[in-house]
Amino acid sequence: DASGAGSITAAQVDNGSSDACGIADLSLSQLTFDCTHVGTNAVTLTVTDNNGNQSVAQATITVLDEIDPVVLAQNVTVQLDANGAGSVTAAQIDNGSSDACGIASLVLSQTDFDCSHVGANTVTLTVTDHNGNVSSIDAVVTVEDNVAPVALAQNVTVQLDAAGNGSTTADAVNNGSNDACGIASLVVNPNTFTCADVGANTVTLTVTDVNNNVSTCSSTVTIAD
Repeated sequence: DASGAGSITAAQVDNGSSDACGIADLSLSQLTFDCTHVGTNAVTLTVTDNNGNQSVAQATITVLDEIDPVVLAQNVTVQLDANGAGSVTAAQIDNGSSDACGIASLVLSQTDFDCSHVGANTVTLTVTDHNGNVSSIDAVVTVEDNVAPVALAQNVTVQLDAAGNGSTTADAVNNGSNDACGIASLVVNPNTFTCADVGANTVTLTVTDVNNNVSTCSSTVTIAD
């Protein structure tokens, strides 16, 4: 049964034992069984007649475990690392799965995640007991990217035009900013200049990745007339 216990009576093993003067008692060498007895078990049936005479016969008790394990799972959150990779184990998803005869294996349908999996992902936990019975259940792995991009900037020089105006772009200031999951936007501020800005000016490059993590860095824009 579900608790890993089973039993039998001598009457169930008896197959028509008889005596002219009548049977007084039927006894079996083993009546109860558990997970350790799965398979075939030799037992002895002893028959006693009303005058104390006895005979014995052998029988085989085949013990089966056909009860599926109880599978329990929990949802988990996985944080991607700076390389955009993350993983989870079946043991982390397992939430106390059990079987009276013991768990042989826990297997998860997906253990590795990357930037393409940011958000909710349905996975299946499969539990197999020691006698080959299987149960499975779904859980949700929420993948998060909370790693800020690497912001890198370079100094640039801007020449004012004849009207005394000049500008630069985030692409010009950018010096290889990167993120494992990709850059969504580059913004430099300020990016327009006039005669009043001739000389060195500190600007801020703001880098936003595709999952809205933000990093900033500074560089110098030299304005020349």
